[in-house]
Amino acid sequence: MSWFLSTLVIILALLILSLALYLITARRYQSSDSVANSYDQWTEDGILEFYWGEHIHLGHYGSPPRRKDFLAAKYDFVHEMVRWGGLDKLPPGTTVLDVGCGIGGSSRILAKDYGFEVTGVTISPQQVERARELTPEGINAKFMVDDAMSLSFPDASFDVVWSVEAGPHMPDKAVFARELMRVVKPGGLLVVADWNQRDDRQKPLNFWEKPVMRQLLDQWSHPAFASIEGFSELLETTGFVEGKVITADWTKETLPSWFDSIWQGVARPAGLVRFGVSGFIKSLREVPTILLMRLAFGAGLCRFGMFRAVRANSVTPSEETVATEIAQV
Repeated sequence: MSWFLSTLVIILALLILSLALYLITARRYQSSDSVANSYDQWTEDGILEFYWGEHIHLGHYGSPPRRKDFLAAKYDFVHEMVRWGGLDKLPPGTTVLDVGCGIGGSSRILAKDYGFEVTGVTISPQQVERARELTPEGINAKFMVDDAMSLSFPDASFDVVWSVEAGPHMPDKAVFARELMRVVKPGGLLVVADWNQRDDRQKPLNFWEKPVMRQLLDQWSHPAFASIEGFSELLETTGFVEGKVITADWTKETLPSWFDSIWQGVARPAGLVRFGVSGFIKSLREVPTILLMRLAFGAGLCRFGMFRAVRANSVTPSEETVATEIAQV
C-alpha cells in the first residue's frame, strides 16, 4: 500500500506541476513570428522529433480505429491522405507544394514513395534546416522558409498543393484559402488536413466549450480554428475552385493519437536521460493541452477535417475581388 500511495503522490505532484507550467507559460498568438519562434525552439532542442518522429501531425488508426504504433500511424496517415486525395493516381514527376511542411516527413514520403517533385515550405528556419538534414541525396524534396499567408510562388505553380495541420496558425483563413488555391495549376489538386472546431453558426459554443477553446488557442500559438463547413466555403469563395470542395471528417480515425502522444513519454524513458530535467519539465508542460485536445475532439467541440478541391481552368472573381475592382474604378 505504501508503494501505491507513494506512486499516487508522485503522479499528483507531476499533474500539479504540469498544470502550473501550463498556466504560466501560454504561447498566445501574437504574430507569425511567435509561431516561427515556437517551432524553432521545439526543433532546436529535438524533443518533439524524439517523441513524435519526423511527422509532427496526428496518426491514422483505421476505420474503425484499431491499436497501432504511434509513429507507424503517422506514416499511415500520409498514405491514407494520398489515397483519399487521389494523388496515388498521379504520375511520377508531379509537382507538389507542401505548405507547413514541418521537418519534412510528408514531403519525403511523397517524393520517395510516389516519385513526386516536392517543395516544402514552413515559417520556421530551424525546421527548414532540420528537414534538409533528414533528407537523403536522391530524394526529390527541397525546403525553404516561406509564409503561407503570402506565398512567394507565381500563380498556378504546382500540380498539387498539400497541407497538414497548418491552418490553425493562420490569422486570416480567407487569405490562407486564397493563397493555397492561387498556386495550384488549372486542373490541379488541393488536399488539406486540418484541426477544426465545430461550426458554431449551427450550434454556438456553450459555457464550458468557450474557455476550453480559448485555452487550445492560447497554448499552441493558434489565432483561431475554422470549421470544416466554414473553410470549405472560403475555398469556394476564392473563385478558383471547380465545382464543390469535397470534405470528410477523420476525427475517429485520428483520435487515439492524443493519448498515444502522452504515452510516448512513459514508453520511452530514454528521453529523460537524453533531454534531462529541463526537457522533462518542458514535455510535462504540454500534457494539459494534449488532454484538453483529447476532450475537445472526443466531445465534438473539435473535428479533424479533410478538404479536396480541383482548380478551375478559368477563375471566377469572388465578391471581394469584384468589390475591390469597382472601388478602384
